[in-house]
Amino acid sequence: MSDENPKKDVNDWVTGDEPATGPQLSYLQTLARETGEEVPRNLTKAEASRMIERLQQASPRTARPGASREGPADGP
Repeated sequence: MSDENPKKDVNDWVTGDEPATGPQLSYLQTLARETGEEVPRNLTKAEASRMIERLQQASPRTARPGASREGPADGP
């Protein structure tokens, strides 16, 4: 087994500019509800993937403990 990270950069995806998939959009809607954001129309697969990663960090349900978020955790 290789030690290389199998995750490919979304900028290198051959299908990255195709429309986002149904499962991506469904998961984005869930994350958007949890974070109070809107999901833009006509996202590509790559854009949806980037947004999923960003919203996962912002969602109280999926954020990794200790992961940095925008702004200080305890306030100013």
